[in-house]
Amino acid sequence: MKGKFLILFALAVVSAGLLAGCASEEEEQIKAAFVYVSPIGDAGWTYSHDLGRQYIEKVYGVKTAYAENVAEGGDDERVIRQFAEQGYDVIFTTSFGFMDATITVAKDFPDTIFEHCSGYKTAENVGTYFGRMYQARYLSGIVAGAMTKTNKIGYVAAVPIPEVIRGINAFALGVKKVNPDAKIYVVWTGTWYDPAKEKDAAISLIDEGCDVIAQHQDSPAAQQAAEERGVYSIGYHSDMSKFAPNAHLTAAIWNWSVIYSYIIEQVIQRTWKSEQIWWGIDKGVVGLAQFNDAVPEDVRKMVEEEKQKYLNGEVPEQYPFVGPIYDQQGKLVKAEGKVMTDEELLSMSFFVDNVVGEIPASSE
Repeated sequence: MKGKFLILFALAVVSAGLLAGCASEEEEQIKAAFVYVSPIGDAGWTYSHDLGRQYIEKVYGVKTAYAENVAEGGDDERVIRQFAEQGYDVIFTTSFGFMDATITVAKDFPDTIFEHCSGYKTAENVGTYFGRMYQARYLSGIVAGAMTKTNKIGYVAAVPIPEVIRGINAFALGVKKVNPDAKIYVVWTGTWYDPAKEKDAAISLIDEGCDVIAQHQDSPAAQQAAEERGVYSIGYHSDMSKFAPNAHLTAAIWNWSVIYSYIIEQVIQRTWKSEQIWWGIDKGVVGLAQFNDAVPEDVRKMVEEEKQKYLNGEVPEQYPFVGPIYDQQGKLVKAEGKVMTDEELLSMSFFVDNVVGEIPASSE
């Protein structure tokens, strides 16, 4: 009987320990909140971020929450503050226009970690993260330059901030590499997400003779316009081929799970510190979607060779922004062999010489 009692006692102790361990794990479960500028169903920017949110929830057991369709410079501070008050350990604010609101709220919650996407302001409890999307833009430009027959390529652009300008220029340099005669025609919508405006802009470019349509927008509307009008297109954010199966040649895409995993691991291990993350193809943060069957093998091979340059460290991270680079007025912006600095890329405010269009004053 004594032996039986000891066994039962031991089992009770083990069970109690397991229950205590479960309670401890539950108490220590990391909570992460995400603030989105557009709907998660946009198939674009917010959709790609939300895939990253789902990834950390599944892989790391993180408890997550999100708010979508949050206006920049409007409701953003209230939403961010609400998540902080609710005790979230880390808050990801995923649009450039959320930068000031993030910094403001962070001052009032020094024990909360804030991560702002695409901005440049940091604090002891605020880090920034982004991807070198211009690398994938450059590769997609090679595809567009090889596939155009009219040598007129349209680009539906959102808001004239350096990020968007940098992407257009990288795309244009990719086009130029394979087709020096082609021009990129830019139309601005003034919004990140407005499918009707995006589609109208794409149609206006097609009506002007553009036979490939690229975009920096959050919806697949430009892709759908290309599909309807029988021209080619280059998507953005995610693989948008299901919206334009015939038109969609490829897309410059995000894999945010790489960065979100890195940050969450630091939070879990209590080693997080404020830093400015800017990773590219070599880390797997940016890349290209699958190719349409219409893309010839020699074009695919050329794209793969250029991609390998990044992976093998044969080119600097700033590539293709290596001189000679000229602006629209023919002025030499970067001498031959010279590499543009990250600071120059982050403040880019000019178009390269094969881009047609003007850069309006930014409202950001």
